[in-house]
Amino acid sequence: MSKPTMLRVMIKHDARKLSLPFGIPDSVEELERAVKEELNVPDSFVLHYLDTEFGDFFSLTSTATLKDKDTIKVVFVESVFITLTAIDCPQNISTSSSDVLSTVSSVNSSDVSSVQHESSDDTVLLSPLRSQGLRSQHWPAHFDIPEFPYDTELTLQTGNDEFLKNGVLLNNHSVRSQISDTLVKKIFQYCAYPSSNQVCAVAQALIEKYPCLREPGSLSGYDGWLSRLKNKMATYRKKLKQLGCPELAVNSSQNKRPAAIKKPRKAELNYLPPLPSDENKQTLERLRIELLSDIKVRDNRKAVSEKMARTFSSRRQEIVEDSPPVHDLLQRWPALFDVTQVKEEFRRLTAIDLESQLYSNLDKYTDRLLSLYHSKGGNAARKMQDLLILLDQDAGVDNRRDVVIRGLMVHFSENVEHLITHYQDTHGDLNPDDLKNHTLKIVTKGGSADGSPLEAGIVLEGTQVMAGLQSVPNACVILLGLMYVINLSYPKPLRYTFEFFQKVLLELDSGKLSPKMLSLKNNLLA
Repeated sequence: MSKPTMLRVMIKHDARKLSLPFGIPDSVEELERAVKEELNVPDSFVLHYLDTEFGDFFSLTSTATLKDKDTIKVVFVESVFITLTAIDCPQNISTSSSDVLSTVSSVNSSDVSSVQHESSDDTVLLSPLRSQGLRSQHWPAHFDIPEFPYDTELTLQTGNDEFLKNGVLLNNHSVRSQISDTLVKKIFQYCAYPSSNQVCAVAQALIEKYPCLREPGSLSGYDGWLSRLKNKMATYRKKLKQLGCPELAVNSSQNKRPAAIKKPRKAELNYLPPLPSDENKQTLERLRIELLSDIKVRDNRKAVSEKMARTFSSRRQEIVEDSPPVHDLLQRWPALFDVTQVKEEFRRLTAIDLESQLYSNLDKYTDRLLSLYHSKGGNAARKMQDLLILLDQDAGVDNRRDVVIRGLMVHFSENVEHLITHYQDTHGDLNPDDLKNHTLKIVTKGGSADGSPLEAGIVLEGTQVMAGLQSVPNACVILLGLMYVINLSYPKPLRYTFEFFQKVLLELDSGKLSPKMLSLKNNLLA
């Protein structure tokens, strides 16, 4: 077996460390795949290596030229884009028998797919989430009113013309019903349980586009549309529940479940998706069992990733409906607790790149946050000073992010030790008995004066599920991903820190902030 190897990877102006536990791969393609998966690099790139004789970078054509601690560089290449436009399907072609799948997986005519070059094949791919019948878009900043049936569009056009000429409003019950039916199906493409603000945005967009639909009896002009859309949405959910839509059927009164409604709490797009049309519970269970062996095979990431994607819906049903303990999930789905798979599962749930999105916004707000930390007074000021001194000792990116994250907890009057515990003078694995009392914790060791590197791990429900993470910020990213992946609620003592991660850094449900979070965000944007 090859010895573990590390490579220095240059990505634009950033330097990253790539750990290869099984040594340098045999081919450039395998190394590119490792760079992509471990460092979260987009598809369109090639690798160059630093030649020590010339002191310059050259194209990497063989991994035989590389050795431990060599430097490689990611060189991005331009992507080629093709716009795919939906066309009307002939009426004599039958459609799917499931209204649920057709609603969730419908593709807008404005969708764009990129040509991705892998190996020797040029393949045109639809959005990976859409191809799996999953939602791929969050609620838009401005809700676009969909096109209505032809006869309804003609009626609305005539109504608008009459309103502009004579100020006469359109009062047509059948048209109102058709409009409501179309709008709730469009809403369901984004979420099954829209908030009042979201429904309000739809109603407002409707009367802005079709002022003939205004209601003179209400101050806003659309109060009746609010009630109408909410009632239609409830009726539509009931219909889909009867058809077996999982994210709705889970709350059926026929199922013996807790009274609390099981629905997305952290802006998940695909909280409880339906099973793929070509799979059933038996075939997906066989894939789960195969995964237990696949993860033990070297250089088998591609096969593992494909099967994890195929089993996503059955895994979500197990997690949401049964709420199994973390220890049981670790036994049944060990691949789920791999760093790469946590990021992929998070992307399937939210359609967002976890690491790049969080780090990008964290770095964007860092200077402003540090300025706020310096302005603190009282007991918080003393705690902040102890943290800020660490920046003088190490100005590296990881340490800077570490200080900013710890400072957030101090800013919110939360205890850093509720999230992070450091074990001094610990060599080898941490003692399981020491971890039993931790419900949710990032544990660290190393990083001492003798030069030993700091290692971070994650403990959930007394079980260490992650180890060997390179920094506290990295552990925070993966911990947040795990809380989405295995459907955990934020701990109350740290609720503001995790709210900041989710709503400010990831921009998920960013329109619904607590007063304390809104105050901080206003300061950051001032």
